Amino acid sequence: MLSYIWSIFRQTIEEFTHHKVRTFLSLSGIAIGIFCIISVQATTGSLENTIKTDINKMGVNTIFIQKFPFGSGGPNNWWKYISRPTPTLSEAEYIQEHSMYARNVAYACFNNSNIAFENSVLENVRWFGVSEPFDKVQEVEIVAGRYLSQMEFNQGTNSVVLGYENALKLFENPERAIGKTLELGKYRARIIGVTKKKGRSLIGGWDFDNAVLVSAEFCKKLSNYRRLDGFVMVQTFDGVPMDNIIGELRGIMRANRRLSPKEEDDFSLNDVTAGSAAMNTLFANINLGGWFIAFLSLLVGGFGVANIMFVSVRERTPIIGLKKAIGAKKSSILGEFLLESAFLCIIGGLIGLLLVFPMTFILSNVLHFNIYLSWGNIILTVVLCVILGILAGIIPASIAAKMDPVVAIRSK
Repeated sequence: MLSYIWSIFRQTIEEFTHHKVRTFLSLSGIAIGIFCIISVQATTGSLENTIKTDINKMGVNTIFIQKFPFGSGGPNNWWKYISRPTPTLSEAEYIQEHSMYARNVAYACFNNSNIAFENSVLENVRWFGVSEPFDKVQEVEIVAGRYLSQMEFNQGTNSVVLGYENALKLFENPERAIGKTLELGKYRARIIGVTKKKGRSLIGGWDFDNAVLVSAEFCKKLSNYRRLDGFVMVQTFDGVPMDNIIGELRGIMRANRRLSPKEEDDFSLNDVTAGSAAMNTLFANINLGGWFIAFLSLLVGGFGVANIMFVSVRERTPIIGLKKAIGAKKSSILGEFLLESAFLCIIGGLIGLLLVFPMTFILSNVLHFNIYLSWGNIILTVVLCVILGILAGIIPASIAAKMDPVVAIRSK
């Protein structure tokens, strides 16, 4: 069986080498079609995985209590929400005390200021003032030194955790940063740790690489506490429906702020994963567009392969008659031409697949996220090519299988 398949493959290669231009032009449609399908699949799949990973890093099973709802947009909405009171550390502690569904409740505030070490100055660096449970809600990995201790949170000491990129800029080596004293605004702060390099996020997120982490109590000293942008993060237990925790948090926040039944919420409960359905729809539509473009290219390529097979049947008619005269079955002749057609399509598909590799390299550098080809993409290429080859070769192969051996031998 393998020798039979190998002989047909060699025959296909001979057909390709004898009629290079004709075969290449016919297969170019298949190559373009496969290129469209696989490039769109690889790009959207990689982008979707990257965005989902970034969303998970922002907080799994986590509700953000903020002044602004996600996607509020527009100047009119901005004026509506800016007058709301900013969530505070005391509210985070109140939620932790009264919530049944909350596993961890963390507070975070942020602002920007210059940081300096000796003669080196970094301008407009973002620093986050966080409460003790912050590293339980957000993944904070330390590459050198350590994270803030419970005592440092409680007392609001001047200990800080420096972002990886900031450590490189100021000290050239994260290890050298430990124990050094920074000028953080008008205060001095001691570096106790450096975060692990995370890289750029497509959706923004925390960007710990270029930030500074301090305790929430120390944060109050760095800036006017009432003017800070603060929010509360509530992480639920696994298996708790998000509607349950949102409903509970709404009741707790309204009770804590003493809102009457007729008053609107003066806070927003934001679920970072709520946009997943819309994101899936967006990527599905992009894939659909790629499939439509690819279908047109594959249709043209399929007609090209069918044309090659018709010509091949006509050129090899006497050989087909001779094979049938010495006992070759219809199924054997049919299988021979179908395999040849499939091999031709696979060659075209491989050409298209090879074109995808430089595309992934170029786009990975331009778009700043890794685009990769999965085994699923490669298997999809082979399956599509085999199906297209069978569809394109079925009519010529049927004609060859039904030939009368005597008439075929006498042709030409």
